[in-house]
Amino acid sequence: MDSPNIYGKEEQKWTIDAKSSLLNLKLNEVWAYRDLLVLLVRRDFVSFYKQTILGPLWFFIQPLFTTIIFTFIFGNLAGISTDGLPKPLFYMAGITAWNYFADCLTKTSSVFRDNAGIFGKVYFPRLIMPLSIVVSNLVRFGVQMLLFLILMAYYYFTGASFNISWAISLFPVIVLLMALLGLGAGMIISAMTTKYRDLAFLIGFGVQLLMYATTVIYPLSEAIKKYPTYAWIIKYNPMTPIIETFRYGFLGEGSFSWFSLAYAMIVTLILLIVGTIIFNKVERNFVDTV
Repeated sequence: MDSPNIYGKEEQKWTIDAKSSLLNLKLNEVWAYRDLLVLLVRRDFVSFYKQTILGPLWFFIQPLFTTIIFTFIFGNLAGISTDGLPKPLFYMAGITAWNYFADCLTKTSSVFRDNAGIFGKVYFPRLIMPLSIVVSNLVRFGVQMLLFLILMAYYYFTGASFNISWAISLFPVIVLLMALLGLGAGMIISAMTTKYRDLAFLIGFGVQLLMYATTVIYPLSEAIKKYPTYAWIIKYNPMTPIIETFRYGFLGEGSFSWFSLAYAMIVTLILLIVGTIIFNKVERNFVDTV
């Protein structure tokens, strides 16, 4: 309810109701607290790099060294196909997309545990916390995308064989899918870790194992060709069509399919809805269990 204050301006008043619908995202409150969202994004960025020597340069170093290692081990020693694309460019594309999803998932999965002190002292829309993680990781993703584009420019001027396709127009959709997929799955895990603490230890190496079941270090076509019996596990991993579409858009190679992309959208939507329901349910009384 709005009422004028002594200065003639409208004063916002919120009703905090424990019996509100589990599907009620309270987006009007989230919008009203948008300044807090900005502060949380800034806090995440500053606190993580304030005491580092190289600071934001770690955004470049991590994907660059990972690309070098993947090129040496998987591209040269193991001889895994990269669909005819330059190996560093192929791996950088997969790493850039995967890192954003993985960061959103792992950091969102510990949001209750990491912010228990704040949640127990003051009220604000709890959804702001996981949203701030997704937005702050978007900054890191943007820096790594810049590195990827620089690498693309280098290989273009050296005559490498790759082509930008029309699917590059789907880039905003791909970024949104990665963010929402990581957000939905992360909220589910975060809610579960308030009761089952062991999940916090599993999520770290679980995400690493999941990467090998995604087309980060190999194309989907190679997995289907060499391991047709188990390729369905990789094919129906929702991150696979997202990464394949990302590569197809920027490099012109990849197993793009409208059906696969629609499947990834459906899975993302389901996880987001389930994650929201569980998150809204747990945030009401999680302070008693954390």
